[in-house]
Amino acid sequence: MAKNDGDDVRPIIKKVKKVSGGGHHGGAWKVAYADFTTAMMAFFMLLWLLNVAPPETLAGLADYFSPTTAAVSGRTGADAVNAPSDDSIGSNPSPIVAISVPGPPQTGPQQGNKTGSSEDGAYGDKLAERIKAQEDEAFQQLQEKLRLAIQQSPELARVSDQLIMEVTEEGMKIQLIDKDRRAMFKSGTDELYDFAKKMLNEIGKSIQTLPNRVTILGHTDGSVYFGPTGETNWELSSGRANAARRELDSSGVSTDRVSEVIGKAGTDPLYPDQPNRTENRRITILVLREAPVVPPNLTNDN
Repeated sequence: MAKNDGDDVRPIIKKVKKVSGGGHHGGAWKVAYADFTTAMMAFFMLLWLLNVAPPETLAGLADYFSPTTAAVSGRTGADAVNAPSDDSIGSNPSPIVAISVPGPPQTGPQQGNKTGSSEDGAYGDKLAERIKAQEDEAFQQLQEKLRLAIQQSPELARVSDQLIMEVTEEGMKIQLIDKDRRAMFKSGTDELYDFAKKMLNEIGKSIQTLPNRVTILGHTDGSVYFGPTGETNWELSSGRANAARRELDSSGVSTDRVSEVIGKAGTDPLYPDQPNRTENRRITILVLREAPVVPPNLTNDN
């Protein structure tokens, strides 16, 4: 019996393998790359921190990671590690090792002696500059307040040219000067005219708002003066300065605010090249700058 051609055909079986995990390479490289990136970021962060760190911090880090030293009963190095104890004689040695680990840099008195003076000096300078700036601002406000008060008074506005104000290194200087045919004091006396009393009263009302101390100076011109009982320009200038003090006291400036009342006679003229000029006769009210309070560590010589 003949065979059919179709009986010789064999079935073909195809097996399909399923691959999971991101292809034949897998996904482990992603984890390795992430670790590498993180390590590089940490490395560059370390380089940046070392670059911006001050020398003192770097020195402290170097001391911290320096090799430690071992000490046993006064021994150091290999002898200290291998030295037997009293209890281990004749038996296996079991040394007791004390490790000395250096700590952070010293910040106590000894190191303070090296850098403390410069740091304290810088702190004192900054404090003085800050107080000076605050006082300058207060003095400027005082000037504006006094000018406004004088302009609001018709009587004082007419003699405002006899008032000179300026801020100096010593403090705020307020000067009342004589003018031709317009003196503040009666001739040869310490008796004030009414307009001068009112001017001093306004000055007192203004400066009493500040806590600063006040120095009052009296000046005469360079001409020779002899009073009825032998007074000279020294007595006359001192008496006029004290008369100005009394007016300031009546306007509210307490006595404990007054530092000095001085008579200068003609030794400090406003116009040195013209000692007999009228304007040299004046009263100077100096609102003193207050010295900053020095912290205790600035006064310690140790």
